Amino acid sequence: MQREQQAVEGNRISNWMMFLLAAACGLIVANLYYAQTLVGPIHVAMGLSSTTAGFIVTLTQIGYVVGLLFIVPISDIIENRRLMVVSLIITVCALLVAAFAPNATLFLTASLFIGVGSVVAQILVPYATYLASEEQRGRVVGNVMSGLLLGIMFARPLASFITSIWGWQAVFIMSAIVLTLLTILLSRALPERKPVPTVSYSKLILSLGTLFKQTPALRRRALYQACLFGAFSLFWTVVPLRLADDFGMSQQGIALFALVGVGGAIAAPIAGRLADKGWSKGLTGLAMIIAALSFLVIYIFQSHSTAALILLFVSAITLDMAVSGNLVLGQRVIYSLGSEARGRLNGLFMSIFFIGGAIGSSLGGWSYALGGWNFSALIGVILPVLALLYYFTEKETGGDVRKKQIG
Repeated sequence: MQREQQAVEGNRISNWMMFLLAAACGLIVANLYYAQTLVGPIHVAMGLSSTTAGFIVTLTQIGYVVGLLFIVPISDIIENRRLMVVSLIITVCALLVAAFAPNATLFLTASLFIGVGSVVAQILVPYATYLASEEQRGRVVGNVMSGLLLGIMFARPLASFITSIWGWQAVFIMSAIVLTLLTILLSRALPERKPVPTVSYSKLILSLGTLFKQTPALRRRALYQACLFGAFSLFWTVVPLRLADDFGMSQQGIALFALVGVGGAIAAPIAGRLADKGWSKGLTGLAMIIAALSFLVIYIFQSHSTAALILLFVSAITLDMAVSGNLVLGQRVIYSLGSEARGRLNGLFMSIFFIGGAIGSSLGGWSYALGGWNFSALIGVILPVLALLYYFTEKETGGDVRKKQIG
């Protein structure tokens, strides 16, 4: 119990622990995105039609939202380290089943559980704020979220490169091995965090609706991020099609393009540090403007020239910076609302903005089929503009000041 006593709220988190949590978030959340570039070979191997191939990614995302709503809140009432270890074991088993699944039904079932277990990343983020002092919180969230975002951005190109060498099954096998080692490390390195339960699990889940209704900062920040993440998902859904159709890029070229977005992750720790100085509200508006401009530029310049391709590269970086920076700003505000509800607040926040991402992906596929890149880019402009219009109704200073404790 000595480690538990040392890990009381308000301590300063070490750089080593911060790095471990950031790396763990990235390695775990990457499992949600590996399949995005593997839909082609997987649906052929599993005998899925082109219409049903979309379930490969969709079921993983559905599993993630289920985990956000029904597993992440449990971190408010039971020991966090044990919850993370059990969830990671489920993820490892699901990855191995996916790798060796003999039919589509078993593979799709495994995909659902990969999503459910991967919510450990969203238990680790509020857990990191528990280890941090108040003055560190923005920087800690920024650093840990930069690891998570790097995992998201590296997952797609990494999966493509591994598949081109060893086949798509190797992606799931290698991830299972990495997560097994990570599970052992986290079980030994993380201090215990055992919350004092104040409600039963059923009441805890029912309280999600009350929290959403009674926490305007949560609603506002979740909707901000849902719009921006919707634009982000739309971009990464349709840009591979534009690169292939208009610039003749191969799958390897598209994978290399996906690496460009990694540069946007630098915004997360920067946003965290500036949020600690009270700049959350101004930076939030700036993120929305940058996201809208990122799409506006590539909407205006739609030629097949080298200049248009360069603008796509630049827009990929600036859009990712806007989304990752605003994510950190939103989470810092939410984590200041009360430590006893932090898991539920984070679960609600993440599930809402992931729903926004799913809507953005759907809009991307629909708009590109209906009106090509022109229509898709226009919708990409509209989404952050909607967030900006809502932002102009905000009266408080970005939610930095805690109004009340949430039970």
